[in-house]
Amino acid sequence: MWADSESKVDYLNYSEVSEMVCEMVSDDAMLPISLGVYGTWGVGKSSILQLIGEQLGADERNLVVPFDAWLYQDFEEAKSALMTVIAKSIYEAAPESLKEKAADFYRRVNKLKVLGMAADVGALLAGVPTLGMFTKAAGSVEDMWDGAADEDDVTALKDAAAEVGKRASGILKPKEKRNAPEEIVAFRKEFSELLEKLERRLVVFVDNLDRCLPPNAIATLEAMRLFLFMPNTAFIVAADEDMIRLSVEKHFKDPGSQHITDYLDKLIQIPLRVPKLGLQEVRAYLFMLATANSDVDPQRVEALRAFLIEKLRRSWSDEPPFEVNQAADQLGIATSHKLRGTLQTMDRLAGLLAHSKQVNGNPRIVKRLLNVVGMRASVARRRGMALDESIIAKLALFERCTDENAIRTLNAIISAALGGKAATFVELEALGDAATPDKLPKDWQKYPDFVLDWLKLHPPLGGIDLRPAVYLSKETMPVKMSTQRMSAKTLKATEVLLKTTSFKSAASKAALGDIAPSEIGEAMDEIIATMKRNPDWNRIRSDFRGAYLLAKHDQAAHEKLVNFIGTLPGKRPRWMVAMMKDDTVDTSGSNS
Repeated sequence: MWADSESKVDYLNYSEVSEMVCEMVSDDAMLPISLGVYGTWGVGKSSILQLIGEQLGADERNLVVPFDAWLYQDFEEAKSALMTVIAKSIYEAAPESLKEKAADFYRRVNKLKVLGMAADVGALLAGVPTLGMFTKAAGSVEDMWDGAADEDDVTALKDAAAEVGKRASGILKPKEKRNAPEEIVAFRKEFSELLEKLERRLVVFVDNLDRCLPPNAIATLEAMRLFLFMPNTAFIVAADEDMIRLSVEKHFKDPGSQHITDYLDKLIQIPLRVPKLGLQEVRAYLFMLATANSDVDPQRVEALRAFLIEKLRRSWSDEPPFEVNQAADQLGIATSHKLRGTLQTMDRLAGLLAHSKQVNGNPRIVKRLLNVVGMRASVARRRGMALDESIIAKLALFERCTDENAIRTLNAIISAALGGKAATFVELEALGDAATPDKLPKDWQKYPDFVLDWLKLHPPLGGIDLRPAVYLSKETMPVKMSTQRMSAKTLKATEVLLKTTSFKSAASKAALGDIAPSEIGEAMDEIIATMKRNPDWNRIRSDFRGAYLLAKHDQAAHEKLVNFIGTLPGKRPRWMVAMMKDDTVDTSGSNS
């Protein structure tokens, strides 16, 4: 099993990216600078930050400040959190001769935080959403305006006011001014002077920004503006660019693609994209994952890593790719060693993991898939199941790269076969390269390229009792629980479906086509989670219309919706019963 976290050891030649970043940050002529390390979920952005941190940390001139934006969500206002973390890091790094000046800067941050609180209170009355206690107070203000306030609303407002006073206590002296522009000018001046006296570069890592809700993501970016373009500073932001663009779009109410690009370009001077993994990178990654958990001498493992990295760096040339035997020689293992067989299995899996659209060489998905395989293999050994690990891996890969309907068909074929030995596999494998999509079961024909390649993957499944594999897939963690979160495109389509005003809505019907087949189940889960938060079913709702359209679009989504309806308390409203019984129901969008 492998830890599902970032790594300080480079298995993918990401050190090329980290070295390039370190060269720019270490060049004083390039400062101040802001860089973006862009990539989708799981591709290794945080690991690249770890590599950068290791290299920059070796130079005592660099003051590296890691900031996990997601960690502070809902606990502290994002702008305050970033300023506080930076100020605290500077204070701790300051020598005794500068402690008082660093403390003054820390206090300046606290003043700005108080001014920020004042802005929050004003935002409540203006209808701008805020977090925590102030959000509760916002609801109370709204109730008062509507004439529906009760004793709890009054208490909430009093608590919010008291909280402002409590936070302000001891931070500002009674006669100090609270002029935001002046405080910001003073803040930047003190910050510049302090860094100059420290004679250090401030390098701030902003990670997990794309995991934040849009208001927090934007607040963190806005907080960065206070520090940007100050002497001796560098900001390195690791994020999924599509998710950040979605946050900007939601925050600024559909500003248009060019305005979103302009906004990000002003904040991120140099965008760097995590290289997409090719076949050789995936092979190297799988070899290292297999080797890292072995009993081989660590020095031998490091020798293999260095060998593979050098091979990847020369992949542009005419040199032939590395082979299993070369890797085994680096490790010094005999032909009969179990690890050699594992390397061969990994080598066979690499092609599909690199090229399948549902995996696309994503390191985190690869690691999670292998963890599921390892867990199932462990259960199989404990229960005396005669099931080779390569078979478990092959079936787990099918689960990860198809959908619920295809998996259900696979299990049904195996369960119906005599002794669990499915004739379907014998027939399809016998066809070899002559197999065509129309020869596949109907639910597999949505993934013709993948399934046809998958059938050729060693070992063949024909003539093998696969019933233990079906049991394992049902009794242990399904691979679909290890999927990446929904893509930005699917998230946006889901939001459109939640706002469906009519069953004939062109926007909603277009949104159905924007949802990737592998993400339909997750999209329905998201819609159902939203519907659970509103118990009023007296009238047909926008979110239910969207769920209904998605259910008609996909059988697995239909089953999820039916199961959800079965959990609703009380008698079902007539409109809902009619819709779920009859697909020819009037879809004019009437609320009656």
